[in-house]
Amino acid sequence: MLNKHINLQGLTAVVTGASRGIGEAAALRLREAGANLVLLARSAGDIDRIASQLGDQAIAVKCDVADCSQVNAAINQAMDRFGAVDVLVNNAAVIDPISRLESVDGDDWSQAIDINLKGVFYTTQAVLPSMRAHGGVIINISSGAAYTALEGWSAYCASKAAVLSLTRSIHQELAAEGVRCVGLSPGTVATNMQRVIAKSQVNPVSQMSWDDHISPESVAEAITWLCTDDAKKYDGGDLILKTPETRAAIGLD
Repeated sequence: MLNKHINLQGLTAVVTGASRGIGEAAALRLREAGANLVLLARSAGDIDRIASQLGDQAIAVKCDVADCSQVNAAINQAMDRFGAVDVLVNNAAVIDPISRLESVDGDDWSQAIDINLKGVFYTTQAVLPSMRAHGGVIINISSGAAYTALEGWSAYCASKAAVLSLTRSIHQELAAEGVRCVGLSPGTVATNMQRVIAKSQVNPVSQMSWDDHISPESVAEAITWLCTDDAKKYDGGDLILKTPETRAAIGLD
């Protein structure tokens, strides 16, 4: 069910990890609501395809969010094209390495922190000049892993817990200047990440049926709704999507 009344016409949204899954669905839904789109991903092929599908009000920028210089260049390109950044969706994240602590590769663990946590910091810092001048919304894709430790997921759990703390810090420092920041914890979503988890056969999440996962389109609807004033009461924390109350508020039930 779509909230047809949501109108983001004239606003510009940057979506990280936009090549597939939640990122792709969010880009399509935000554009449907009228927003200009800047699609970021580490590889260009899929975001070029999506941007072409969305038309002149969308651009694709190859960008590794773990690289601060690439992030700054990408946001500068967004500013040059559209003049401002009004919405930032920090979606890019990796579940790997899935491994117990005694056997996990340190470089892989560090890379997950670079993408999942430092990437959120880099993109947030890059959009602040625009958002402090004009207002804006930062939506950080969170996870139940921010609250509950799971076997084999030490990098993912640690990074998502840190992102939740970062969400709170951004809200604390910038809410008074008109910059909103909110997390979205969607539960398990039917994306490629769940296929990787299932293949690992580590911890109970890997045993879930595909039908247990919600659709990326449901998450995209929540992201779009979080851009509206109706969602302000969740600023500074996580919106837990799986509760009946929040699903009803968004219009998913």
